[in-house]
Amino acid sequence: MAVSFRDRFLQPRVARAVMSPAGILLAGAGAAIGILAGGGPIGAVVLGALAWAGRVAVAIPRRPAGESIDPFRVGEPWRRFVQDALQAQRRFGTVVERSRPGPIRDRLRTIGDRIAEGVSEAWRIARQGDALDAGLHQLDPQEIHRELDQVRADRSRADDASLQRTQQAIEAQLASFERLRKVAADAHDRLRLLNAQLDEAVARAVEISLRAGDADALSPLSDDVDGVVGELEALRQALEETAGAEADGAGQAGQAPEPPAPAEGGRA
Repeated sequence: MAVSFRDRFLQPRVARAVMSPAGILLAGAGAAIGILAGGGPIGAVVLGALAWAGRVAVAIPRRPAGESIDPFRVGEPWRRFVQDALQAQRRFGTVVERSRPGPIRDRLRTIGDRIAEGVSEAWRIARQGDALDAGLHQLDPQEIHRELDQVRADRSRADDASLQRTQQAIEAQLASFERLRKVAADAHDRLRLLNAQLDEAVARAVEISLRAGDADALSPLSDDVDGVVGELEALRQALEETAGAEADGAGQAGQAPEPPAPAEGGRA
């Protein structure tokens, strides 16, 4: 997903540059140069502002390069979802290239850029989903239940604070497993639906591009694609928040494992 200028500007390093002594000194130096150059107060203000702005601009992170999408870096079913999204993007690109030059093609290109953002979101979702699956594979719910039953039995014979904390930790681990399982299942279903809606948008693009008399006819399609991409963004953010919450919970409980980073090699 493309990172906006606002997101890149609202960074701690930029805030430090805004208030940094170096930036203030540069502003003062620029003002002095403006006065010496005969620009008067206005010239001093302009050159001082330019010097300060230059210092801040250097601190703004550059727009990151597009991430390489490789379906084989994740396992099934996420791999298939990424492949389907890439296929839809390629089909839409073919529609764009076969359309006549003019406003319709230009509008299709704009929609195509938005579809590319959606494919990027689908890829990030797939990586998160693959990481969730990896986390689930590390947990054995049957073993967790056996441990929990054993601790409960021990507490029935001789309850103490240590056994109570142990039971709480095991219960937190089991709750973590159930949350991860549900989130992964929901992400699977939603991504499959959004992929289908993306395919539908491509099919409509073919139809509209053949019969449309003006670019305005593509507005409903553009709105639909925006809606799909927006839902993909929301799903990706929800998965990231879940991963963060599980990491925090693992740190507090001391037992529930943290979901691992997305697997690079994927799993069949």
